[in-house]
Amino acid sequence: MTNSSDKFGLSVDKAAGAMPPASVASNKPIAKRRVLTLDDYEHGVVRADRAVLGRALSLIESVNPEHEPLARELLARVLKKTGGSIRVGITGVPGAGKSTFIERLGVTLADRGHKVAVLAVDPSSNISGGSILGDRTRMARLSAHPNAFIRPSPSSGALGGVARKTRESMLLCEAAGFDVVLIETVGVGQSETQVAEMSDFFLAIMIAGAGDELQGIKRGILELVDMIAVNKADGDNERRAKLAASEYAAAVRLFQHRDPNWSVPVTTCSAVSGVGVVEIWDRIRQRVDTLRSSGRLAELRRTQDLRWMHALLEEHLHRRLTESPEARAILAEAEHEVQNASVPPVVAAERAAEAVLREIAIRLQASK
Repeated sequence: MTNSSDKFGLSVDKAAGAMPPASVASNKPIAKRRVLTLDDYEHGVVRADRAVLGRALSLIESVNPEHEPLARELLARVLKKTGGSIRVGITGVPGAGKSTFIERLGVTLADRGHKVAVLAVDPSSNISGGSILGDRTRMARLSAHPNAFIRPSPSSGALGGVARKTRESMLLCEAAGFDVVLIETVGVGQSETQVAEMSDFFLAIMIAGAGDELQGIKRGILELVDMIAVNKADGDNERRAKLAASEYAAAVRLFQHRDPNWSVPVTTCSAVSGVGVVEIWDRIRQRVDTLRSSGRLAELRRTQDLRWMHALLEEHLHRRLTESPEARAILAEAEHEVQNASVPPVVAAERAAEAVLREIAIRLQASK
């Protein structure tokens, strides 16, 4: 395996974690970071080496096809060390105070001795593709805490308010010993199914008086969340926050939760003052402890893993469709037929799928 590790390490630093060129203003060359082997990545992650963990996460997030074999092998190696955390997905409309809440909760837990990892998913820049908001800047206190680790990642247009590799990043953080993983979504009001499908507990941070924008996402949120917390319940806004909480409490009774034995609690809090934050964590911990002791948490995670496998399968098939010259030609022909109204879309799609499957089968046979 050593030779394979060296090969992997050599290819990884071509893009993932490579050092930038030396500054024009300085004649001093910047030393390149050592190329990491597979063993280096594995041992560094397990030892919770922050530098290596950061580079491992960059490897996981890389879109360079050369990095995929190493990323897969790294995940396979550390898999047995994962699963020990409480996974909490946190969503809410922009301006609800998600980052402020996460920092308050994270600092509280870190002070208690928990190791807290925050996977903060930012909107992506249309120009650079990188994160816009910069959560480490917005969570300055938490980012400086020795028991905390914050990883901002661009959503890169991924649906569900999470980044494409958030699930794999979560596993690496668990392998590094973080026992609480907080996943902050973009919270744009689109489908939040993905974060619900990778967390043990799904929390929605709301605010009073969000208007029509909030009304538009209410149904999707209420069908998925495990708890609703109306934030900014302080000062002159406390009364409005409590009124909004009452309205949400009435609304959640109209929807069937995915767990028929769970009644979605609705509460208020102030991330700024800290009022209600500890109580929210206590409800989260009690819920996850109950699921774990009954065996339902393991069942939930197995179901999530299966659904994720199917999602990855669809992604790989779609990529094969767009990357293969033969598949692209087949797709282009099908698109042309539909545009000319010579065949209905359903027939064109079926023909294209059959042709692509034949092309894949021929390649598989040739590789044997």
